[in-house]
Amino acid sequence: MGEYEFTLVLHGDLDDAVVDALFEAGCDDATLGEVDGVGYADFIREAPSFGDAVRSAIEQVESVPALSVERVEPDDLVTLSEIAQRMGRSRESVRLLAAGERGPGDFPPPASHLKARTRLWRWSEIAAWAARHDQPVDTTSATAIAAINAALTLRKTLRELAPTERKLVSSLV
Repeated sequence: MGEYEFTLVLHGDLDDAVVDALFEAGCDDATLGEVDGVGYADFIREAPSFGDAVRSAIEQVESVPALSVERVEPDDLVTLSEIAQRMGRSRESVRLLAAGERGPGDFPPPASHLKARTRLWRWSEIAAWAARHDQPVDTTSATAIAAINAALTLRKTLRELAPTERKLVSSLV
């Protein structure tokens, strides 16, 4: 059994009745809060794996009818500053890696905002790149968070699609 830290971003109000229901559902290892009206649950959970910890937390949260899980954090989309922090490097060092001016090359391309000053990368791709180049990062939780968030987004989006588009998307996955 390992101990895993993660945050679930929630959809729904965290009133007293919901908070009580969460603790009754087994979320007594979570700290609940809100930022700008968005609820979250910070977990430190013991489980056989990171995936088991997140799965059980999502199931417990969503057993409360008033709540659903929007995503898991730390998020997969990161800036150069966040990459630097997660890798224990300076921002300038990571900028040089991304520009191909330092390191082994083949740094993953930005996932978004290619022409903007503040670009976004996928942490799961950066972590895999770092692991290939013998840099100590946790690729297991990075990849799991990316996949879980993709599934949560797909689940939400499928509900909003018309039946013909839903059929198309379902055929692709």
